[in-house]
Amino acid sequence: MCIALDDMAQNSTPPMPVFDRPLVLIGLMGTGKSTVGKRLAARLHLPFVDADHEIERAAGLSIPEIFERFGEKEFRDGERRVIARLIDGRPKVIATGGGAFMQEETRSLILERATAIWLDADLDVLVDRVKRRDGSRPLLKNRDPREALAELAAIRNPFYALAPIHVRSQPLPHEATVESILKALAA
Repeated sequence: MCIALDDMAQNSTPPMPVFDRPLVLIGLMGTGKSTVGKRLAARLHLPFVDADHEIERAAGLSIPEIFERFGEKEFRDGERRVIARLIDGRPKVIATGGGAFMQEETRSLILERATAIWLDADLDVLVDRVKRRDGSRPLLKNRDPREALAELAAIRNPFYALAPIHVRSQPLPHEATVESILKALAA
């Protein structure tokens, strides 16, 4: 037997899993859902869709403008419709807004027809990340980011915990989070 062939077999990477449904990233703002989602999709050779961008495209307005003109209730209704359209049975990676999973109908749809992946991070990491996009997050408008995020985490984390996959987003390159997701998906 050829030693080189034996060595190659031991060092080959395991095959990527095949997905028959969308992978949906959920979690608080600042966990890296969009950035990690793009990289995860590239690694899995799947399309990537950012639900917030799709909402903005459908409304012809930015998310802060939607909140300002119509309020959070109307935004959530549009968000629910967009996510329902995106979860069409075809494999893809979808990044959702932080509040999407809080809506019962949206949460049920994600849990039944997709694979939910909860990206979680320490409060300090979240605060640091959201400060980089100051003014673009309606739920932080005129609020201390640390206080607002702590309140949101207390309310939302029990719901996010319903996701079958839970991955910590660390203050490391986003590729480390992608690797953690890939390991969790392969398990």
